[in-house]
Amino acid sequence: MEELARLAGITVRTLRFYRERGLIPPPRREGRIAWYDDRHLARLRTISALLERGHTLSGIAELAEAFDHGRDVADLLGMDSPTEETPVRLTPEELADHFAGEVTPENLAAAMELGYLATDGEEIVHISRRLLDVSSALVREGIPLAEVLAAGKELRAHADVLADLFANLILRHGTEEDLPRLRPLARSVVEAEMSLALDRRLRKRS
Repeated sequence: MEELARLAGITVRTLRFYRERGLIPPPRREGRIAWYDDRHLARLRTISALLERGHTLSGIAELAEAFDHGRDVADLLGMDSPTEETPVRLTPEELADHFAGEVTPENLAAAMELGYLATDGEEIVHISRRLLDVSSALVREGIPLAEVLAAGKELRAHADVLADLFANLILRHGTEEDLPRLRPLARSVVEAEMSLALDRRLRKRS
């Protein structure tokens, strides 16, 4: 314990306090000996970084619980599922920097429920670089992350309907093997229709 505290730059008393508050996972025990590893050191460094960014210990404890009980990265990404999206690995500190002041336990839980985030040890994996960039840009524009996530949940339902519509259209005249090849056509149609819909929306305001 003394060595772990030294490496983390904290006192043994602070380490014990963190352990009692559930901020770090329990050590592996062999009889009366407690073994700490790199995972514990990474968590302690994360706690220090989040404290420096203004997070409270109670908030960090809730975030830690969400990390420990979050979706596994393999469950999020799927083992063999095809995707055009690029996952992004983030530390908790980097995630906090993307959404300054908005990384609350509630928002984290909502993002995990949507399947945007998963945990992989002490790292967080976001399923899509594009969604991460757009979400953080909207937050920088002053839109609360909770509302961005709520809109994402609603959009997900519409996107699933569009995907089914396109897949059923192809399958009526082709096979499952045609879907990956024709996938870019579906994306182009959705992008064009969204652009036209925004045109109509803007004309209503003029």
